[in-house]
Amino acid sequence: MTLASATVQSGRHGPPGGPHGKRSTRVNRNAGTWFLVLPALIPILVLSVGPLLYGIALAFTDAQSGRTRSTQWTGVLNFQDLLHDGLFWESFRIGLVWAVGVTVPQFALALGLALLLNQNLRMRWLARALAIIPWAMPEVVVGIMWRLVYNPDAGILNETIRDLGLGDGRDWLTGLATALPAVILVGVWAGMPQTTVALLAGLQNTPHELHEAAALDGAGAWRRFRTVTWPALRPVALSITALNFIWNFNSFALVYVLTNGGPGGRTRLPMLFAYEEAFRYGQFGYAAAMGCVMVAVISVILAVYLVGRLTGGEDR
Repeated sequence: MTLASATVQSGRHGPPGGPHGKRSTRVNRNAGTWFLVLPALIPILVLSVGPLLYGIALAFTDAQSGRTRSTQWTGVLNFQDLLHDGLFWESFRIGLVWAVGVTVPQFALALGLALLLNQNLRMRWLARALAIIPWAMPEVVVGIMWRLVYNPDAGILNETIRDLGLGDGRDWLTGLATALPAVILVGVWAGMPQTTVALLAGLQNTPHELHEAAALDGAGAWRRFRTVTWPALRPVALSITALNFIWNFNSFALVYVLTNGGPGGRTRLPMLFAYEEAFRYGQFGYAAAMGCVMVAVISVILAVYLVGRLTGGEDR
């Protein structure tokens, strides 16, 4: 073989690192990436995406409890019934009141606590450890503990009121006017640590030099917070507030243990209402339709909220 023919043959097939070689390397790399992702992706598909799709399909049927009963496709009948179900929409209103009533003070108190824990204080490590104790407790345990606190006869709250001479106390969890505020207080206490940790992490990522420069310019504490701390903290605050709103609206265990939706439905959140329809009355299709409506409405509310906050942040 001459040198010219060898050169032509080499150019025809291309060097090992040519386009064909790069393409095969890219394919192998993508295959390897998917192979590494699959162990985490399969549980998500099986435990989250699969049940979600099944629940959506179930909402268009008349599925009820009982093995011998056949399930029929009913289309949008469940959703039509929901439009005229005043009890469901009342529970939805209560759920929004609960979610906003917990999320807003939760964020305000957590921000104050995070600012305090970010200071150079003595025994700061102990204060931080104590601050996250409610986060480490299961919701069922929190609910049982606060039921003891609110106990009308021997609860610490009523005992304190009696010792201070402020009255005989009251039954906080069964009173029509006090049940929801009492439950909201527990929700704020239980969820504040995770918000505090997130905000504290955001504060610690703020460059200290910016605070020093602002202080040298004569900025006071409030001005330093408004011009230095808050702009750096805004992305974290936006994310944790949105997540808290979702978590709080979808709460179940805490309210179930505290009041089981009572008294008179005053604390019956949408998740409790759907749970009762499914597992107390056996209306699985109707309960699935409730879940679809909750997901859709909350998604719209959160989208409007996030777009508004992001737009406002860009304007500033």
